[in-house]
Amino acid sequence: MTKQQANWSPYDNNGGSCVAIAGADYCVIAADTRMSSGYNILTREYSKICKLADKAVMASSGFQADVNALQKQLAAKHLTYQHQHNKQMSCPAMAQLLSNTLYYKRFFPYYAFNVLGGLDSEGKGCVFTYDAVGSYERVGYSSQGSGSTLIMPFLDNQLKSPSPLLLPAQDAVTPLSESEAVDLVKTVFASATERDIYTGDKLEIVVLNAGGIHREYMELRKD
Repeated sequence: MTKQQANWSPYDNNGGSCVAIAGADYCVIAADTRMSSGYNILTREYSKICKLADKAVMASSGFQADVNALQKQLAAKHLTYQHQHNKQMSCPAMAQLLSNTLYYKRFFPYYAFNVLGGLDSEGKGCVFTYDAVGSYERVGYSSQGSGSTLIMPFLDNQLKSPSPLLLPAQDAVTPLSESEAVDLVKTVFASATERDIYTGDKLEIVVLNAGGIHREYMELRKD
């Protein structure tokens, strides 16, 4: 009789896709609301977007239990920062904090793939994209999650970000207006939903600008 070995993993991938686009004076962060495990849909109403500060919003895909733990950790550290400095963290400061928090757990990582979007100290849109162990980069647009392999080529074609190797460094913000960026995000998700079984149900879009934060929703395929 052959001995069977238990193949248990502490991680799961709950799927879903996230997108962020930075503009001259705004940032659009979007994610679908489907949470899956294998071929099962666990819920169709799960928000992957978390407000970390007045000018910093994070969207996360991957293992949602780890995402939840990460969000709690960041909220606690931000509260400490507010007590010590009597102000909210800026988006670039929150980006560094997120990188440090992920890197600290690098030997047993948070299985979370994040995009952080917001406004910097000059009021310009900024997007930071991450891997699971805290390596990050400031970009004009990014995507994470199960549909990112479908979404990123679409964004590259439409937004044509300048090469980071160009000197002098080019500004990474996208030339689109806020409404054009929102329309692009809707198109991107409608497209990805057709091919990715882990993306669908509903699209949640968060727009940050000088006037604050506002949300809008769009229905996606439910099959």
